[in-house]
Amino acid sequence: MAAMKPRTGDGPMEVTKEGRGIIMRVPLEGGGRLVVELSAEEATELAAALNGVVG
Repeated sequence: MAAMKPRTGDGPMEVTKEGRGIIMRVPLEGGGRLVVELSAEEATELAAALNGVVG
């Protein structure tokens, strides 16, 4: 029987451009990844919103 290991995110956060879209992969605390496809406009809005919170 295999040893149980705590699941962490599957690697670092990644953002890549694929075709017209921007793909963002965010590791999740419980394991796996959140994968979101954004347009360039949505990515710009997300960057502005994050900068407003982080500073």
